[in-house]
Amino acid sequence: MVLFAALPATAENTPLEPKKAQSWSISSQPTKLVNGAPVVFQVTSHARLESLSGKWLEHDVFFFRNPKSNTWYGFAGISLVTRPGTYPLALKGNTARGMAVSVERKFTIRSAKYPSIAVTVAKQFTQPSPEQQQQIKQDKELKDKLFAQVTPEREWAGKFHPPVSARVSDVFGTRRTFNGKTQSTHQGLDYAVPKGTAVSAINAGTVLLARPLFFEGTCVVLDHGQGLLTLYMHLSEIKVKDGERVSPGQELGLSGGSGRATGPHLHVAVRWQGVYLNPATLLSLKLP
Repeated sequence: MVLFAALPATAENTPLEPKKAQSWSISSQPTKLVNGAPVVFQVTSHARLESLSGKWLEHDVFFFRNPKSNTWYGFAGISLVTRPGTYPLALKGNTARGMAVSVERKFTIRSAKYPSIAVTVAKQFTQPSPEQQQQIKQDKELKDKLFAQVTPEREWAGKFHPPVSARVSDVFGTRRTFNGKTQSTHQGLDYAVPKGTAVSAINAGTVLLARPLFFEGTCVVLDHGQGLLTLYMHLSEIKVKDGERVSPGQELGLSGGSGRATGPHLHVAVRWQGVYLNPATLLSLKLP
């Protein structure tokens, strides 16, 4: 159940009346926030708002209104490296009467517990050759360019659904040691599926990238708008192309074991404005 807390609000031009100030309700889903979690902020105000924007952990939050009510929703996230503490969500809006208003609400972030494992992969993925290092460099330049784009318009709508129907074989946040030396953090969710399993879009979006990469293997990246991306890795085949608009559940490709993988499976990652988030939490959110 989502809980609401009444908050004081201040107007930038003219102070709000006390009763109106106290009528702001701001909540988060999930209600208990941890590092690595996606979060949807829900805002309801006494005065009808024409626009609303926010700032959270130095990131812009784009809000949209439920057409059936005066409730606004904004998607955001918390990076794995965010330390436990109390952090503000700063909101700015404009009422139907043209008044600029601002509100701030503080949220507590706690530290999540993530597992650690040891993994063995081909030597080239921990000690790449000069040619492979060049490919890795080119891949990084391409990803940095594409991932830096943030489109304010929202393409996703409603609940996010799993890309396959299968058992989860590795969770988000796992600290991995490759071949006893190289260390990294698992920034996605792995599904135990055999090669050739159809992989579906977890929500509506636009294909930002559809091509092979060194570590990710053959992969597809969807842009859902508002800085939210989903990545589908280690595929054996791609069924979509760059720039294509896809609908929820549309087939993106077939699973495989390409790239840095110990065998056939599907790796799904969620990225919001440069921050990787827990896909399992995203799939559990109740969204309008």
